[in-house]
Amino acid sequence: MTAPTIDLNDGRAIPAIGLGTYGLRGDDGTAAVVSAIESGYRLLDTALNYENEREVGEAVRRASVDRGELFVTTKLPGRHHGFDETLAGFEESRANLGLDYVDLYLIHWPNPSVDRFVDSWRAMVELREQGLARSIGVSNFTPAHLERIVGETGVTPAVNQVELHPRFGQADLRAFHAEHGIVTESWSPLARRKELTAEPAVVAIADALGVTPTRVVLRWHIQLGAVPIPKSGDAARQRENVDVFSFELDDRQMATISGFESGRLWDGDPDTHEEF
Repeated sequence: MTAPTIDLNDGRAIPAIGLGTYGLRGDDGTAAVVSAIESGYRLLDTALNYENEREVGEAVRRASVDRGELFVTTKLPGRHHGFDETLAGFEESRANLGLDYVDLYLIHWPNPSVDRFVDSWRAMVELREQGLARSIGVSNFTPAHLERIVGETGVTPAVNQVELHPRFGQADLRAFHAEHGIVTESWSPLARRKELTAEPAVVAIADALGVTPTRVVLRWHIQLGAVPIPKSGDAARQRENVDVFSFELDDRQMATISGFESGRLWDGDPDTHEEF
């Protein structure tokens, strides 16, 4: 099954679910990404800091799907903040991937203590104008960070990728995104998977619908209008994760899952948390 898409504010569209690739390295990592593509994933999420852009690029070349059908995302690390540094960082990522362009380029963190994210955003606007990054966005930005880059450049990010799951629903941020036409992308969409999918209420909903608890949680993201990017190198789990478009949660089920709100799980780097 291939996922439907969500319109972006720049006239393009993003698949409604993607594959997180953190930790997928080496030949096994490449094989896992190829497996995901064959299972129906079209959105692939990597980053320079993941140290696996080469594996993702190789999987794109090996897959039986045309490059134009895939939506490849990578991210600018903090060490490359600044206008010229961003252009150089992008070229490093593009060389690693071995691709002519990327579909979405994100600022991985705002790094406000360094205070160069606006300069980086200006460079990313230039990359978009050159067609090297088809869409541009950010990750882990607050409304204040978003207001600043829009106010100083006039360009609104297409995407903000943030921690989002039933224990940290980000309602205020999602409302801000909706008001400004920014798509919310969910990293760590399953929180601590073993805990969340064992919740009796989630299990009961899954049993009622004849699906797995994991699919229930991912469907919750879909119905919020967010784009989840679950991570998995296991082919069976990849197929399970992407199969979330054949059923729906009703309002009561959505409210039940949203009721698990307890706060964010990680205060540090989002890419050092437990692998799901």
